[in-house]
Amino acid sequence: MRVLLVEDDEPIAESLTRGLSRYGFEVRWVRTGAEALDAGDFAVVLVDLGLPDMDGLDVCRELRARGDVPIIVISARSDEVDRVVGLEIGADDYVTKPFGVREVVARMRAVLRRVQPSQREPEARGRVRIDRRGRRVHLDGAEVELTPKEFDLLAFLAEDPGAVFTREQIMEAVWDENWFGPTKTLDVHVGVLRRKLGDAASLETVRGVGFRLVLA
Repeated sequence: MRVLLVEDDEPIAESLTRGLSRYGFEVRWVRTGAEALDAGDFAVVLVDLGLPDMDGLDVCRELRARGDVPIIVISARSDEVDRVVGLEIGADDYVTKPFGVREVVARMRAVLRRVQPSQREPEARGRVRIDRRGRRVHLDGAEVELTPKEFDLLAFLAEDPGAVFTREQIMEAVWDENWFGPTKTLDVHVGVLRRKLGDAASLETVRGVGFRLVLA
């Protein structure tokens, strides 16, 4: 999923780019509002308000006038007026610095669920149906009993079927960004999902890398 990051602060931009990349996002970083407005189409736009050539609010306003791309403001401005103005001119969410990568990812996913019609109803993925809001999974119409972590793991891999996710990406997204222990628990959960989903889904091991989900 392609993300446009509009941020003039290089250390913040580099840190956020690395963090989002670990979650499987493809990030393009630009420093100015002019570059942002010329960047083309992206799935999500993250905009800082303190840009060198124009106010980030003007970037939000122009992007919203052009279409419905999800926009999240990331700013050091914590004043309520700035937050209200940002949301009123079309931003979908507002995150105040400092923030953690997991918070930004959670906000991005929440915004995408709200704005994408396909996310409002249970996702039909072949024979598997994933209801993210209800945290339920059905296989050929029958509900599959999953533990919370099993559901989180399946939902994460199903965000981009066929894509390979590294062990580190999965552990950070499903367990904890500060997880430094063995990843044996991941193999156990993958094994359980394989058994419960049968031939409706293939959780393929990519040796030396991680896993990919292929749904029948």
